[in-house]
Amino acid sequence: MKTMFHILITLLLTVPALTAGATSPKRNIDYVDPLMGMHESRWMLFPGPTMPFGMVKLSPDNQTDTVWKAGYEYTVDNIAGFNHIHDWTMAGLLTMPVTGRLHTRPGSEDYVSEPGFHSKIDHSKEKASVGYYSVLLEDYGIRAELTATTRTGFHRYTFPASDSARIMLATHFFAEYPFDVDWASFRRVSDHEVVGFSKQKTFDNYSQLNNEYTVYFVVQVDKKFDSMGTWEGDDIRWNEEQVYGRGEVGAFLNFRTRPGEVIQMKTGISFVSIEQARENLRIESEPFGWDFDAVVENCRSAWEKILGTIGVEGSETDKKKFYTNFYRAYAGRSIFSDANGKYTDMCEQVAQLPAGDVIYSSDAFWNTFWNLNQLWSLATPEVTNSWVRSLLEFKRRGGWLPNGPTGLEYCDIMVAHHEIALINSAYQKGIRNFDAEEAFRAIRDQQTIPPAAHPCGGVVGNRQIVPYMKLGYVPFGPDSHYKFMGTFREGPASNTLDYAFDDWNVAMMAAALGKKEDYDIFLRRAFNYRNIFDSASRYMAPRLADGTFVDFGRLAGDPAWATHSNSWMGTGFIEGNAWQYTWYVPHDVNALVRMLGREEFVRRLDEGFRKSEKYGFNAPGDMFKDYPINHGNQPNMQAAYLFNYAGRPYLTQKWARAIMRDYYGSTPMHGWLGDEDQGQMGAWYVMSAMGLFQMDGGGSTEPVYEIGSPVFRKVVIRLDPAYYGGGEFVIEAKNASEKNIYIQSATLNGRPLHKPWFYHRELTEGGKLTLVMGDKPNLRWGSGPDAAPPSMSTTLRQTDFHSPSKHNDR
Repeated sequence: MKTMFHILITLLLTVPALTAGATSPKRNIDYVDPLMGMHESRWMLFPGPTMPFGMVKLSPDNQTDTVWKAGYEYTVDNIAGFNHIHDWTMAGLLTMPVTGRLHTRPGSEDYVSEPGFHSKIDHSKEKASVGYYSVLLEDYGIRAELTATTRTGFHRYTFPASDSARIMLATHFFAEYPFDVDWASFRRVSDHEVVGFSKQKTFDNYSQLNNEYTVYFVVQVDKKFDSMGTWEGDDIRWNEEQVYGRGEVGAFLNFRTRPGEVIQMKTGISFVSIEQARENLRIESEPFGWDFDAVVENCRSAWEKILGTIGVEGSETDKKKFYTNFYRAYAGRSIFSDANGKYTDMCEQVAQLPAGDVIYSSDAFWNTFWNLNQLWSLATPEVTNSWVRSLLEFKRRGGWLPNGPTGLEYCDIMVAHHEIALINSAYQKGIRNFDAEEAFRAIRDQQTIPPAAHPCGGVVGNRQIVPYMKLGYVPFGPDSHYKFMGTFREGPASNTLDYAFDDWNVAMMAAALGKKEDYDIFLRRAFNYRNIFDSASRYMAPRLADGTFVDFGRLAGDPAWATHSNSWMGTGFIEGNAWQYTWYVPHDVNALVRMLGREEFVRRLDEGFRKSEKYGFNAPGDMFKDYPINHGNQPNMQAAYLFNYAGRPYLTQKWARAIMRDYYGSTPMHGWLGDEDQGQMGAWYVMSAMGLFQMDGGGSTEPVYEIGSPVFRKVVIRLDPAYYGGGEFVIEAKNASEKNIYIQSATLNGRPLHKPWFYHRELTEGGKLTLVMGDKPNLRWGSGPDAAPPSMSTTLRQTDFHSPSKHNDR
């Protein structure tokens, strides 16, 4: 039988609250649904509140097992607690309000195999919006509400009457990646404050490295707690001032509460010290006092500033998809430095940033040139500039650019170093508030210096760069990539393609800086992709050190699926297959068209789309290699735009729209299929829904945008005047609808446009692109012999052509 308190809470949760963002007229943030796509989503995607790139990502977790994509799962009807950190391979400080019998472990999600302090929930009583999350914990009759600043969390718990009300504080719990607690401590400072730390170690199965970091925290409550209890493993102490131990360590604050009594809690975290966690609270949270709603609005205003850079006109569902994906592109990665610029570097030393700078923690930049880089530089060039400065700070402190600077330690996750593409494209687009000479030296070093074990931990450099420089390709070897240290003489064939693209980026930045010698060297290396093109099968193929290609026929009946991999450590192609990687030449697609032949290029690609359409352009079960088009993973995200290079832009329009329609959803059960990795799939949707894409990530000395098929009738891009002088750029797609997906004609600033691309500078100077849309393809528009977007081979003068090198001198 429900109590009156339960009924009151239910009514409160079903009425749109001011803190949930129900205002009129709608702002862009009101279209964001943080619960969208919360089925089988990654750890870094979560329904709780965070600021853009927030260190604190305060959100419920409910999967009580360490499995791939663990964290919050919409089909689970309970919550284990509210965790403050949802960074790649990182977690920290779980909190949970409870009443009744004491449990010191979260328990199992099935409620049978292990009891715990978790609680059942009803998703119909769960609310999530930008800057705000609330849910009724039905086991306890507690309404939990959450909001956050960049480095602090703010909790508001509404309790029933209870003599055994508690707030649980735990350091060890389940996450997507397993972690151990080496040491942890909670210490009572006063009747309103507890401080502590948790020194944690994440074992990364992929790169075989340990990421060590310490989370420091300060917890403050606005009501005096009666006592504090602690636990270490099964050792529970009901009235204790401090606990210090390893493994399962936690504390609980005891209260007596009246019906409907609200207890508020602030949590500041830092990776430097307890004093810095307190300083983060002072700087970010103290100005709001205990005004929870003011913190919500502060968070919403910060997000509106970003989302307000692009306005769209279209259906409510399309706006929901657009702005939620936009939001995800800035929510997945994290600021790691404190509010005053202090941070702990890769050698566990405390460092100080210049005023205004931050340093970021993240997963790798693998193929972000097809999504995040494009959106960040267009909508928020200051964000791109900030990322470049962060990468260069990392280089200054540790000697190398980071691949995936998780916890600010070197980590050899994924392959290649595509932060090079981010740095180069920023410079080419005029985003240059950093030392360009320093940046160039950093990216050149990354492509020339042999890999090594860093003295402070981790592997740095490209693992197969030495044989690549010697032979002009990475020689195929079945076991080499599993080695942890030493000389990597062999590796995946696809690394050749990744390295060649990064070489091209170095060449382009050299060209922009007038460095002819470096330009010549790296331009020659940029052609190395040709060295693994097997002309007999017309696929990219593994090649042995003696120069012979692996016999596709011996390995598999169909060369497209030979030497494939469903793991990033695959011996032939990283998380893909030969079919997918044959298209992986972002900087020289026009040459690839000639190598395959235009008709075969179109036939093969179109066939792949038709085969993959019934799977939603995803590889179910993360079986990366088993399908041709796999938009649910990075190596294949450019596929729809390849038709622009082969005189078939109408097929780009058709298939880009099909991906936006089928792969992307608008419900908790269907938001993003596959591996939505820190907003990469989200950023692709935002760019494509505007009708824009950059095959080479905008890295050429004259960056261009390709044109797809805009979802919206009108898009207004409000350009940042600190970087771009054009004011606004408008994209008008007349008659655009679900059926009218094909471009009939186009004008740019009133002049006819007969090609499916235009220059980045034409956008940033302001103006208008007008597209007339229809329900049938215009086979002539954009299909002329000179209409293809430029790429490396077509932008060089004949005297500048270089053959791919078999042996390079660097």
